[in-house]
Amino acid sequence: MRQVLILGGTGWLGRALAAHAVSTGDDVTCLARGESGQVPDGARLVRSDRTRPDAYATVRDGEWDEVIELSYNPAFVTAALDALGERAGHWTLVSSVSVYASNGEPDADESAALLEPNDLDNYGHAKVAAERGSISAVGDRLLIARSGLIAGPGDGSDRFGYWVGRFALAGDGPVLVPEAGARMVQYIDVDDLAAWIVAAGRLGRVGAFNVVGPAMPLGDVLSAAASVAGHTGRAETVADDLLQANDVRYWSGPRSLPLWLPAADIGFAQRNTTAFLAAGGTTRSLEETLTRALDDERARGLRRERRSGLSRDDELAVIAQAVHAQSQA
Repeated sequence: MRQVLILGGTGWLGRALAAHAVSTGDDVTCLARGESGQVPDGARLVRSDRTRPDAYATVRDGEWDEVIELSYNPAFVTAALDALGERAGHWTLVSSVSVYASNGEPDADESAALLEPNDLDNYGHAKVAAERGSISAVGDRLLIARSGLIAGPGDGSDRFGYWVGRFALAGDGPVLVPEAGARMVQYIDVDDLAAWIVAAGRLGRVGAFNVVGPAMPLGDVLSAAASVAGHTGRAETVADDLLQANDVRYWSGPRSLPLWLPAADIGFAQRNTTAFLAAGGTTRSLEETLTRALDDERARGLRRERRSGLSRDDELAVIAQAVHAQSQA
């Protein structure tokens, strides 16, 4: 039986990883504070605060077939490698496609230039630093899984689920959408990501992989979200300049339209996935992930306060302002 240590395991992706590892027969230990939730049935929680110097005391003497690191904090990553690197047969770092220096080149693969990690408060920079430290410590046993946008039930970022949830909330009312144009969306379902990472660790895969699904036109994703949600109202398309004039923001966070990216970042959601597919990567259909996301959105409340997106009241106000501006043009 494989001995698997997950540095995390109670949050969203960490819990999915633990569940998939348990389902394949692994003996799974999760090292975490335990504040994000419970570990899945069959896994063992070791409570530990990674800011403390003795954070790994209870696991450092184990012989681990696999260690999975989720953090982007370079100090956490370095301390874990120092304590556990020599005890791990295989090491997986969950990284991100945010490590790349350019988002302007569609179909760029894993050889594309990375950011220089000059600002460790920046997520992409911190992930590059984590990658470099991991390569230095366990490079010949290291898998770097550069995930893209993660979707599916439990998404605390509130990005992917925004659209199917908003179309469901609107019913026969209007929904504010950006101009799709040539914009694309690229994501991976959390359970597809977890299943691949666990399987890749079992096979001892090493190197860097863009672990993300196929690039899809933004317009197609929005249409599919409306269909899954049963929306019968109008999609109110508003130009970029009018959205920005109304303080609507790109991608994520308060007052954003999730998945909407600047035109200059056309390559961000079009990463090459040839290596991932050749290494057994599979992804479920868009409709299935949207359905899973909608069930989760309804369970959490369609009108809840969100980390990303517009409130319904703000959305309707922006639609009114845009319609007025267009009528005056």
